[in-house]
Amino acid sequence: MEYKKLFEKGSIGKVNLKNRIVMPAMGTSLATSTGEASDEIIRYYEERAEGGCGLIITEITRIDNETGVGLPNQLCAIEAKHIPRLERLARSVHRHGTKIFLQLHHPGRQSYSRLIEGRQIVAPSPITCKTVGEKPREMTTEEVEELVKKFVIGAKIAQTAGIDGIELHGAHGYLIGQFLSPLTNRRTDKYGGSFSNRMRFVTEIILGIRHICGPNFLISVRIDGDEFVEGGITHEEAIKMAIYLESIGIDAINVSSGTYESGVTIIEPISYKEGWKKHLAQGIKDNVKIPVIACDAIKTPEFAEKLLEEGNCDFIALGRAQLADSKWAKKAKEGREKEIRPCIACLHCIEQLMNGKTVECAVNPRLGYENEYSDYRKNGEGRTVVVIGGGPAGMEAARVLAEREFKVVLFEKKNNLGGSVYLGSKPPCKERLQNLIDNMEYQMRQLGVDIRLGSSPTIEEIKALNPYSVFIAIGGKNIVPELPGIHEKNVVLATDVLDKEMDVKNKKIVVVGSGMTGLETAEYLAEKGNEVKVVEMLNEIGPGVYRSVLYDITTRLEKYGVKMIPCRKLVGIDNGKVNVLNTNNNEKIVMETDYVVLSLGVTSVENNQFVKDIQNNFNNVMILGDATKPGKISNAIQTGFDLAYTLE
Repeated sequence: MEYKKLFEKGSIGKVNLKNRIVMPAMGTSLATSTGEASDEIIRYYEERAEGGCGLIITEITRIDNETGVGLPNQLCAIEAKHIPRLERLARSVHRHGTKIFLQLHHPGRQSYSRLIEGRQIVAPSPITCKTVGEKPREMTTEEVEELVKKFVIGAKIAQTAGIDGIELHGAHGYLIGQFLSPLTNRRTDKYGGSFSNRMRFVTEIILGIRHICGPNFLISVRIDGDEFVEGGITHEEAIKMAIYLESIGIDAINVSSGTYESGVTIIEPISYKEGWKKHLAQGIKDNVKIPVIACDAIKTPEFAEKLLEEGNCDFIALGRAQLADSKWAKKAKEGREKEIRPCIACLHCIEQLMNGKTVECAVNPRLGYENEYSDYRKNGEGRTVVVIGGGPAGMEAARVLAEREFKVVLFEKKNNLGGSVYLGSKPPCKERLQNLIDNMEYQMRQLGVDIRLGSSPTIEEIKALNPYSVFIAIGGKNIVPELPGIHEKNVVLATDVLDKEMDVKNKKIVVVGSGMTGLETAEYLAEKGNEVKVVEMLNEIGPGVYRSVLYDITTRLEKYGVKMIPCRKLVGIDNGKVNVLNTNNNEKIVMETDYVVLSLGVTSVENNQFVKDIQNNFNNVMILGDATKPGKISNAIQTGFDLAYTLE
């Protein structure tokens, strides 16, 4: 398909862009501990520029060390020492014909005292963010005025470094947005109260930048088209703000949505469809003449083209899609859409950041490691490598080995590829996972991988191939505790429910285990009209599940009437009755049920006899994915990539 609108040239102010694709700001923690652009972050951005992106907006960039820390390792524009490395960043992006903005940021109340050496966090008003849980100190008028200057200094540093413009982060509940929002700004001085007073902080920053940097230095402002919190910025208020900002001379508006308190409306989980909030950008575009950049959960070039054709926006903000595949733009332009590794909206990227780590992508193991994994060594020389297992680990290993010019034979005992990802695509709202399987299969076939479905090879069959190496990616083994009644006919595994697409209706079902597989299986069964209960032995439902993902699925489960009961340990099953123990008081409880669904996790199979036989018969045996250490999709794909990339 030809994407005429997507690859049409555009402009913001007097700066021309080669297409309509924008990489919006996303935190990485790849900067140095002193806030300079590291080699890693420079290469990370350069690879997206090389991949065809028209405009890159950097991660949140700090303008204040006292109260403005958003990430431990965060780009900074505070002192002159930050200029040289920002200059290298700008040049690295520019040499590919891509423009770059520095996004200036202060977290305000959406920060933690531990990030600022124990000092109390600050905000326009002393209103606690429910997600953070720390009460902020109200800034004095003089402190606000001082921060205005720091934003202006940050812009001048960016301009000096050769950056094309800046973006002020006024969305997602951060400090500028806190001044804009009636929910978080209850001040009585010149910076609070009326609409014009709430706009004063950002106004002074913009006018200060114009005065210091001149009329041609670009200024974009990222705003919430709706905060999606009661008492916060509404869509109507956002339109009013956009009209005002245009009137004081900014060059573009970047429309996003949500705050920490509305969570999933900032970075959407997999259940949210492409374009679910496109009305936000549309409402603003209908009322301003300056370019509008839209964050609409866009994943595919087809949908991006459609939005541009509809006149929904002027530029497409393509964030996580370019984390998953740095060459998204290039592949789309060249008609190679099937090669685009799709974002599966699993939120692994933001989960890693919130846990204090560097950004990662579940489907792109090179993310953040572009320097280390710069190129594939083409030294396979046609030697055969056998991969046993067509799940995410096995497929990724096969792809990388084929890139390295090994001859790869992949065996999968089932008649379909995907393993745990295939099963994960069966519950409601998870269909997008099939896109990942399709992409990985397409890449393997393009590289000539010999895929043998419905086949479990014997040792003799493997020997006949004379493999240089054998990769074992057969997945883990379901945990089934030896308890009374555990093997009764009405006891089934969650994986079997999904694999066999169990078709039961109007039954009472108890799901044991509230990890993601258990919760998704519960939703699958509840959607069919069953009465479902989920029991969990720990104190909380969804242990280890990222809070935004957990909120998303439990909200849907509640709508289905699914009861989720923590502190209940399975002790046995007896003629259709489930016996559980209340772990708080050791009370035994009997629950009536028609089916018991076990979702207690998986364990490795390294001691499996088949694995031992392969190790005894072949050299260079690699065990990967859940077969060696059960984990998420991200762990499986990463181990598959790493072992295939480093095979000697």
